[in-house]
Amino acid sequence: MHAYIEITPFDLVKYEIDKDSGYLKVDRPQRTSSLPPALYGFLPRTYAGKRVAACMEGATDGDHDPLDVCVISERPIARSEILLEARVIGGVPMLDAGAADDKILAVLSTDPVWSEVEDVAGLPKAMVDRIVHYFATYKSLPGEPARGRVGAVYGPAHAFDVIRAAMADYAELVPPA
Repeated sequence: MHAYIEITPFDLVKYEIDKDSGYLKVDRPQRTSSLPPALYGFLPRTYAGKRVAACMEGATDGDHDPLDVCVISERPIARSEILLEARVIGGVPMLDAGAADDKILAVLSTDPVWSEVEDVAGLPKAMVDRIVHYFATYKSLPGEPARGRVGAVYGPAHAFDVIRAAMADYAELVPPA
C-alpha cells in the first residue's frame, strides 16, 4: 500500500494534510513530551465513514479522515511529506468520542530488518506496547483523562477489512471520474 507520511518520530509538531488545499499544515504542537513511535501518516484514497465504523464495536461513525498509518522502518527517516510503499501487518483500534479512528500498522516494504514481518505478532512486544501507549495518551495533557479508548491490537486480516471499508467509504465520498 502507499502511505503518505505527515509526521516523523522526530517531529515536535503535529502536521496534517489540509483537505481543501492539499498542502501539509501545522495542526498543533505536540501536547506532551511523547513523540510518534514510528512514521505517521495516512493511506491515500481511504476515508473513515460508516463502513469503517461498522468494523469497530461501539463506533457510531468513522472520524471522517483518511485511515491513519504507522510505518516501521529500521533506519531513521527524518523527512515528512513523502510517499512510501508499506506492507500492512495489523492495526490498533481507537474509539475517539464514538468515532472509529483506527491506526493501521505497517512496515516499510523495502526495509532490510522489518520487511519480512507479515503480522503485528512478529514485532517485539515492547515496540507494540510503545505504539499502543502513544495512541492511548497522545491527545491528553498530564492530569487529564484519556480522550480516546484504544482496544486490543489486531492482525492483518482485520486490518484489510478496515482498509477495504475505508476504500469503499472513499469511493462513495469521491466517486471515480
